[in-house]
Amino acid sequence: VQPNNYSTFYDDQRQNWSIMFESEKAAVDFSKQVCIAKCNSSPALDSVLCQDLLLGEGQGVEGGDSLEVAYTGWLFQNNGLGQVFDSNVNKDKLLRLKLGSGKVIKGWEEGMLGMKKGGRRFLIIPPAWAYGAQGVAARVPPDSTLVFEVEVRRVKLAKECSGSDGLSVSSRDSPAPSPVPSSDGFSSD
Repeated sequence: VQPNNYSTFYDDQRQNWSIMFESEKAAVDFSKQVCIAKCNSSPALDSVLCQDLLLGEGQGVEGGDSLEVAYTGWLFQNNGLGQVFDSNVNKDKLLRLKLGSGKVIKGWEEGMLGMKKGGRRFLIIPPAWAYGAQGVAARVPPDSTLVFEVEVRRVKLAKECSGSDGLSVSSRDSPAPSPVPSSDGFSSD
C-alpha cells in the first residue's frame, strides 16, 4: 500500500503491478482482503501475517518503545472476519504498551515491529501466537486465529525515555499477556 491510494505488487512471474483506488477506504479494504487471501491460501499459518494499511510517519518502532494504540480484534471464522471480540476504537482510552515487555500476546509483539506513528496495520495471528489452547473465557474460543486492525496513535522511543515514561502498563492492569484489557480496563491507570 502506497500513499495516494495505490498499491503495488509482484505477480508470480516477478512482474510489478500497480493499482490505483478511488479512495483511501477502497485501498485499505483491498489490502485487508489480500491479507485474508494470503491466510486462506497458506496450508498452515505458523507466523503472524502483517499487511500495512497506512504507513505512518517517522521512525519504525522496535522493542522497548512505548506506544498508545487503537485496535479492533475479530475472530477469524469461515475464512474471513468473524465477530468482534474486543475493540477500544470508540472508547476514550487507548491501549498503552511497551513492545517487548510481554504485556500483550506474542503476535502483537511481533506484528507491530516497524510500525510508525499514524500507521495502521492488519494482523492475522495464529493461535500459538495468541491465546493458544486456553482461549479467553467467554470471548475467545480455544485455538482461535485472531485478526486485528491496529493504529499507532502515539510513540515514545525507548532511547528518548529516561526513568518512568508514563506510558508503561503496570502488571496489575492486565493479569494475562493480552491486548484484551482485564475486566476493569485501565481504571487503575
